[in-house]
Amino acid sequence: MNTSHEHKPVIGFSCGDTNGIGTELIIKTLGDNRILDICTPVVFANNKLINFYRKSLPEITLNFTSIKDSRINHKQLNIFNCWEEDVVVTPGIMNETGGKYAVLSLTTAAEALKEGRIDGLVTAPLHKSNVQSDNFKYTGHTPYLKNLFGVKEVAMLMVAENMRVGLLTEHVPVKDVAQYITREAILSKLKVINDSLRRDFNITKPKIAVLALNPHAGDEGLVGKEEETIIKPAIKEAKQKDIFCFGPYPADAFFARGQHEKFDAVLAMYHDQALIPFKSLAIGEGINYTAGIAGVRTSPDHGTAFDIAGKGIADEASFRESVYKCIDIINGRREYDMQYSNPLRKLSSRIVANAVDQKISEIPE
Repeated sequence: MNTSHEHKPVIGFSCGDTNGIGTELIIKTLGDNRILDICTPVVFANNKLINFYRKSLPEITLNFTSIKDSRINHKQLNIFNCWEEDVVVTPGIMNETGGKYAVLSLTTAAEALKEGRIDGLVTAPLHKSNVQSDNFKYTGHTPYLKNLFGVKEVAMLMVAENMRVGLLTEHVPVKDVAQYITREAILSKLKVINDSLRRDFNITKPKIAVLALNPHAGDEGLVGKEEETIIKPAIKEAKQKDIFCFGPYPADAFFARGQHEKFDAVLAMYHDQALIPFKSLAIGEGINYTAGIAGVRTSPDHGTAFDIAGKGIADEASFRESVYKCIDIINGRREYDMQYSNPLRKLSSRIVANAVDQKISEIPE
């Protein structure tokens, strides 16, 4: 697959659970031919799966080219056939078949991303329970991509117009969260987020807020000691490594007072601490971004929605935003890499960074 700069970004799509809303979202998003003005789409699935869901969306005209190799039609939607056998599609039913082909679509698309045959990947939702097998023992896209790209750390970053929230721990039972709160984990996650903000989002001097684990940020040890013994020392060390981070802030007051809009990103300690305010306060459509891997991967901020699968009523807004954000990040990386390959541009950026430093010093601890 040719991803030369003479072409628009080539964006791959995994279909997600074949019985969920993923294929419907793909058809609704890519059925608008204007998408071809900004990217070349490649859907990793099967012609029959696309045609099955297309029948329930008669108002959408979807023209595509079926491909099995690297020859992409840059003027049309491409379907890369990951399997040839007939697959029984049962919308709304969670079963082994839906999970099996979700994994096949994902692994084929992700390998293409790793090998540089596509420029970015937008993943449709899968269900964590029915994708498990001897060959796929991951709790979701993020840990799978972390292992595939062979990196020590990644960050699940929820992105909207007015906020970016990263997770220190992801799909971990609440009763186990505290044991994963370590100085090393916080430092590692802050570095990934900081690097991503600079390269992927073109923020010269990112400002990152760190949330507390306990109510009232531990009340100086009265309601928990993690803030005093782990989180504060980690923040101090991160600052010494030129990561401009602040906190720990009590999570409730932080979001209630709109402080998240004063920072370029927020590092939350656990899943619901991040996702509840994100889904409540995000302006525009939120998306999920995997920061820290060589490839660019985004996804909508929702699940398989089996309850409405096959009914033609799924809202594709978050999925469409995932496509836009994927393209934005690809372009952002290209701009960053060009900028830092030119010494004069790099010097200019340092001047800007020094000016930003003065503003950062005004932020209260």
